[in-house]
Amino acid sequence: MTCPQCGNETAGLRDGLCLPCWYASEDRPKPMRDRFAKLAQLREAGVEPFAYSFDRTDTLDAALEKFEALEAAADEPADKESVELDAVRIAGRILSYRDLGGSAFAHLGDRDGRLQVHLKKNLVEEEGAALMELLDLGDWIGVEGPIFRTRRGEVTVRVESVKLLSKTLRPLPFGKEEVGEDGERVVHSGFADTEARSRQRYADLAVNPDVRETFRVRSRVTSAIRRWLDDRDFLEVETPVLQPLYGGALARPFSTHHHTLDQTMYLRIADELYLKRLIVGNLDRVYEIGHDFRNEGIDRTHNPEFTMLELYYAFADYEAVMELTENMVSDVALEVMGTTKFEWDGKHVDLAPPWKRVRWADAFEEATGLDPIAADDSALKARAQATGREDADTLSRVQLLDSLFSDLVEDQIIDPAFVYDHPIEMSPLAKPKRGNPAFAERFEAVVCGFELVNAFSELNDPIDQWTRFAEQQLLRDAGDQDAMNIDEDYVRALEYGLPPTGGFGMGMDRLVMLLTGKTSIRDVVLFPMLRPEEGA
Repeated sequence: MTCPQCGNETAGLRDGLCLPCWYASEDRPKPMRDRFAKLAQLREAGVEPFAYSFDRTDTLDAALEKFEALEAAADEPADKESVELDAVRIAGRILSYRDLGGSAFAHLGDRDGRLQVHLKKNLVEEEGAALMELLDLGDWIGVEGPIFRTRRGEVTVRVESVKLLSKTLRPLPFGKEEVGEDGERVVHSGFADTEARSRQRYADLAVNPDVRETFRVRSRVTSAIRRWLDDRDFLEVETPVLQPLYGGALARPFSTHHHTLDQTMYLRIADELYLKRLIVGNLDRVYEIGHDFRNEGIDRTHNPEFTMLELYYAFADYEAVMELTENMVSDVALEVMGTTKFEWDGKHVDLAPPWKRVRWADAFEEATGLDPIAADDSALKARAQATGREDADTLSRVQLLDSLFSDLVEDQIIDPAFVYDHPIEMSPLAKPKRGNPAFAERFEAVVCGFELVNAFSELNDPIDQWTRFAEQQLLRDAGDQDAMNIDEDYVRALEYGLPPTGGFGMGMDRLVMLLTGKTSIRDVVLFPMLRPEEGA
């Protein structure tokens, strides 16, 4: 291709221009044009602007801790003033840069820490002296030198060599920084657009330490759950994400096509049916932490791609799973956050057991004035319309029951509670309630108005299960796209014998929301699903 502006041949055109012309175009912000010009200067000077590696000896926090430990070991105050740590090699992104002519002070930041560095042209090698004039906020550099404390009391690296690791061509949205009386730095982000922050998570993470901390907490939560389950003899497994037949929940799937097999495949909506096949195969305690996909709407507690923890263990029922749930969630909260007490969206909750127990039918009848078993569909539709559901006439009975409960009951539950014994038609994979088969041995753990956990005494009667699947198929044929298919292979597995089993599914994203105080699932998913970017 030929660039229409400079006439040079190029592999491709970006917005109709070759890359040098694109970066230099008046359509680009001036800071971006300036950075591209510096990039050219660096290359002319023989400086590689995008390094291959850097042999770092310490993170910024580790270097700081080493110096402070050496300082603390000094016996006399006079000795402390002269403490100096031998040379370290550290790397980070430039967060601040103060040019003083022949020298400069900068702050570097990495994943966890921040450290000041002092560069003097007469102390660094020739390439480093030339580099100092071409650095920008956001650039990655590596430096080497001893650590000392300045007269103003700030721990600093006296730079003896500096290497450019990556030149930034696009300015990061840094905000203003304030230093409080206690010396604590508070960064006010320049990145205020919440959708842009979710879309450009790389920039959000780079400029917002609190966002990085949220995802560190998420990682620690996942690790703590794994340890908790592993310590109780659960086996972590992996089941198919691409499935020839989806199931395990009431939801619409995403579909794709396998060309070699000429077969429609589905992204899983749940892990359940495959995990219970493993219980049939004598793996009597299994769990999986993985992504599920549901072709549904997006709101503050729903993302079409989400992370679930599902576990199943033989010889347990839903009562045993209730005990497991409250113990695991509270133990993990205490390990990761140091407390079981949290504030979420202005609500104060304590996750310490025991959690309250609420019978589903009692809560439903109190909120709606209707007996969920005796009420006919017309009464349910009328009540749903009274709550503002304009689509009530199009909803199935199960959808009406679920909608009314969510709108009138679930939203009002703040402290963690087990809502148990759902109507049987809402629970096609759960065992009938002992002594009252109109209900199922199922519970949902609800906190702060949203469902955190869904769990059953798992249905292990293959005849009953096939019949339930057939009833679901009738609902599908009548237009309910969330209803299940008949899964003959799963029924065949049950025919080989599923022992009494307790099952559990928890939204990992929602648990992290609760522990970090985030009110939108976008804030705890690194790359949430968004509408297409304008102009894309």
